[in-house]
Amino acid sequence: MDKLRSMEVFVAAVDSGSFTSAAERFGISAVMVGKHVRELEQRLGAALLTRTTRRQSLTEIGRQYAEQCRAILAQIDAAERGAESLRLAPRGVLKVSCAVSFGMEWLAPMIADYLEQYPEVSIDLNLNDRMIDMVEEGFDVAVRIGPLEDSSLVARPLGPYGVVICGSPDYLARRGVPRVPADLAQHECLEFSGWVPQARWRLKGEKDARNVPLSRLRANNSYALKQAALAGFGLVMQAEVILAQDIAAGRLVRVLDDYLPLPRPMHLLYPRSRQPTPKLTSFIDFMLSRFQ
Repeated sequence: MDKLRSMEVFVAAVDSGSFTSAAERFGISAVMVGKHVRELEQRLGAALLTRTTRRQSLTEIGRQYAEQCRAILAQIDAAERGAESLRLAPRGVLKVSCAVSFGMEWLAPMIADYLEQYPEVSIDLNLNDRMIDMVEEGFDVAVRIGPLEDSSLVARPLGPYGVVICGSPDYLARRGVPRVPADLAQHECLEFSGWVPQARWRLKGEKDARNVPLSRLRANNSYALKQAALAGFGLVMQAEVILAQDIAAGRLVRVLDDYLPLPRPMHLLYPRSRQPTPKLTSFIDFMLSRFQ
């Protein structure tokens, strides 16, 4: 017999004062109630109830065991109600991963809007430019830029991730404005060390792509490279959405627009689940609506 069900039947028999009343509650016979109680007594090696033709009473062990059963059953009921509430409404902690610069400049403000709409959800945002293992590291959702490898993850397209090339007005005044990719041989082309080989400074020419000499400054953080470009050290190639405010303010100037690499894909990734939680589905719907 199921131990938890036997505990429920035993507690019902104690609270109601009879096997008959407990039987009516669970839709079983009084004989079956007796079997559940005897099953518990055999497991414990002790009597829980003493019964006569007129009344039943708890033994000392039965009294203690009944109290413990009530506490256990109450905890189970609370756990089930908590799980049910998580299933019905967005609440709980959502662990999100994203590249550093994109997360700081673009995703963080959107997350703030999402949290305003869903006050019972908390987000743990992890900004990292390395390729994470979502399942191994326990992330619920990630924004991934670039071609995707085959995996069991669900990938929802967010849109193209276009880049621009920029330099500060001071830098361009000192080093000149590049007009064609060949001019970059005379420039500092700031390199992000987290790029995969096919994503490095490879510009679009009229017929093919061209490799570009790289800078003396190399960093694993794209925000640091943007700061170097703003300080006038070199040219930076980053997402247009990340540099847009600096371009609009005149702190950075676009160059070589005719030779920009093709936009890379951007996806929202999350583990496949038969019953995704409301916090995850609400975040997915929010992100897709924003990028549409």
